[in-house]
Parts: sequence; structure tokens; C-alpha cells
Amino acid sequence: MSSHAAGPRRVHRSVATGLPLALGAVLVAAGTATAAPSGDARVIRTAILGEIPLGSFSNALLPGSVAGDHGITLGGIGSDIYPAGRKGEYWTVTDRGPNGQIKVDGKKRRTFPVPGFDPAIVRIRVSGDTIKVIGAMPLTTSSGKAVTGLPNQKSRDEAPYTYDAQTPLSYDPNGLDTEGIVRAGDGSFWLVDEYGPSLVHVSARGKVLARYVPKGLGLTGADYPVVEALPSILLHRKTNRGFEGLAQLPGGDLVMALQSPLSLPDADAGDASRTTRLLRFSPREKAVTAEYAYRFDPVDVVDPSEDDTSELKISSVVAVGGDRLLVEERTDKTARLQLVSLTRTSDILGGPWDDDTTAPSLEQLDDPAARGVPVPAKRLVVDLGKVAGVPGKIEGIARVDHDTLALVNDNDFGMTDGTGAFDARGRLVDSGIKTTVTYVRLPEGR
Repeated sequence: MSSHAAGPRRVHRSVATGLPLALGAVLVAAGTATAAPSGDARVIRTAILGEIPLGSFSNALLPGSVAGDHGITLGGIGSDIYPAGRKGEYWTVTDRGPNGQIKVDGKKRRTFPVPGFDPAIVRIRVSGDTIKVIGAMPLTTSSGKAVTGLPNQKSRDEAPYTYDAQTPLSYDPNGLDTEGIVRAGDGSFWLVDEYGPSLVHVSARGKVLARYVPKGLGLTGADYPVVEALPSILLHRKTNRGFEGLAQLPGGDLVMALQSPLSLPDADAGDASRTTRLLRFSPREKAVTAEYAYRFDPVDVVDPSEDDTSELKISSVVAVGGDRLLVEERTDKTARLQLVSLTRTSDILGGPWDDDTTAPSLEQLDDPAARGVPVPAKRLVVDLGKVAGVPGKIEGIARVDHDTLALVNDNDFGMTDGTGAFDARGRLVDSGIKTTVTYVRLPEGR
């Protein structure tokens, strides 16, 4: 926690079990295949995060962690958003930090301009049209060191490079590419990570208590407990497309969303697939207890300007009572929110689709339901692409009240790809995209 920020309050909060009228009407609309795309949904307020030097922010949390920030300001806190118990206050989480891609000799290299950056849990307050950082805590290992956002394994992750893509950086088995966040009733946090992919349990002060990874991952050298408790099929996750969404159900179980289809049996199959996976995890049992095949809509339905199926992603899942979720299907330009019910009859855990020798794979099926796969039903709640004022790359969604949602975007720390990302002095050429929290009011009775 930074010395100038308010400390984290211990909030004993359970997820509301009541279903908002705007969402409930979608579930009970008998005989209706889909809901209206946007109706009278509208933006009612937008708040913007001001400029905070990234080096100053990071060094206030962990002194000396960042030697230079290349002129980058705090951003990337829009990986997820979760209510903090007070009106207008939210927990957010950064991703792995500023990163980009530069081609060298025709091949893309992943750059980390601020390799000392440590992912952080950030508490914000939305006040009028301004986002204020009122608290932050670094994610630390068992011995109190930064976890960093660097890749873990040479055999599995992209090689990290300096800002100009010229000098290799070291891999870090502690590194996390953090995404979704929820807060448990005991004040601890749960996060998901794209590298493993993994589920991460974090103390109320930011220390990693345990990282749950796929069986067979073989991650060694981490300075915190690593538990191989997730299905081994997840070892086929697409690069940089691991877990991105996380929801906490009323009973305390967690639901993790795989951002994109697995690369099964290969990358081409994953890129062409519209079927990804949701997993249910019991914190009490410390085990996955259910798995679901989630079916995306066609990419040109989600985003009429896009024809590349591999651009489909799940970035946020939100519990809305019982075993029901809001699921965000998106591209980088637009998003649609679907209401999904998770039922026992839809569970595929431990079946043939968790065996990577099954042919064709789940990801290769053009119509999984026709092949007997129990695909959970879904209903469209709102097409955010048809709501004026909603920015692109929405990665976090929180319920505010019965008919209002708070959306946060990922501005990638103002980073862009290519050699033009930095000027001749090594200073960031900022994209101009700001971190925003956008409030959307859903139509009554929707």
C-alpha cells in the first residue's frame, strides 16, 4: 500500500443474490430466442484517470523496483473491476505492465519497457468525471519480492525483450499476467492469470498465497506455492489468451473464463473455433468442480467490421445471482453482454473433451450441440457496440445497481506496437487512449 494512499478496508461482502430487473426479464422471456440488442441502453457518465507517472506509482509501492519508466503513465488498471463496498469505489487490477510488439528480421518480439513493473491491485474512487486512485498494493511473493509481469517459461511463453526489442530479458517463474479480480468474504482476493493459465489466491495485503495451475505445467522456481490442480487440457491455451474473466458466485465458488478457444489440436483449429471454456472452482475443495463449453456468436455478429474469428474473446464474467453470469463477448472494438445459466447437465468436466487425443476436438466441432455437447443457453442483454459513448477494449464490468453497469477499458498504458512506440530519446509516444470508467444504464424491463 502506498504511503500516500488510504489503506485497504476489510470488507465482508457477499455477491448479491437478487437478479436485476433488467437482467431478470431476459431470463424469463418465454419463447424468446434473443433479446433486443440495445434498446434504450445509454451512457450516463464517464470518468477518466489522470496522468500518474508509472515510476512514481511503482516505487511508492516497492521502492527501487522501477529504474526508469520511459515516460509511461499509470494505465492498464482496466483488466477488471469489482465493487469495493462503498458507492463509487472499486477494486481494479493491472495486467502484466506495459508491453508491445516489434518486428525484427520479420519476426515479432514481445517488449517489456518497464521490466521491474509489479502488477498491482488498485482501489479507485469515481468522483464526477474523474477516477482517483485511493489505494494500491503490489503483488508480492512469499518473501515479499515483486512477482513482476515477465513470462514464466522459455518452452511455453514468448521471449521478453527491452523496449527497443534489441536485448533479451530474463524469464521469471514468479511472473503473472493478471486479469480478473474478485474479493472474498475474508478480505483476500482471487485473480486469474493468462500465462499458466492460473488462478491466484492473494492475501488482503497482496501476498500470493497459492497459484493453481494446470496439471503437468511443471513450473519450478517460484517463490510462492504452486499447485497443479487445474485440468491438463488447459496446457493447450493460446499464447497470451489464458484466463481473463473471473466471477464469484453467491455460495463462494469461482468461475474462470478462458479468453479464447484452446489450440486443439493445433493453432489453426484454435483460431477458427468459436468454442471456449468456463471452469468452476471451489475454494473450499481447492479443485475444479465443473467445466462448460461456451459458444461465441459469429464474429461478424459480435463485430460487423470484423471477419477474423480469432479476434473473439471473453474478457469479463459477472455473477448475477444463482448460477447465472453476464458474459462479455468482444473484439478490441466492441462487445456484447450475454446472460448465461450454468447447469449440472451442461458440465463436461472429465469427459472426452478434456482428453487432448479426442478427435475431432471440442474446438474443431462446427456445431458442438449437434454432436451431443451440452452447450449452456445464453440470452443477449445488451449490444455495447450500439450504445453511443462506450469505448473499445472493455475488459472489466461491475454491477452498480438494478439496471446500471460500470465498464472499465484497458488502455494498454498508452502503448502501441511497432518501432514508432518510442521516440529517439526512448520516451513513449502515447496512444492518447485514456483509462475510463463508463456507466451504462440498461432499459427498464429489459
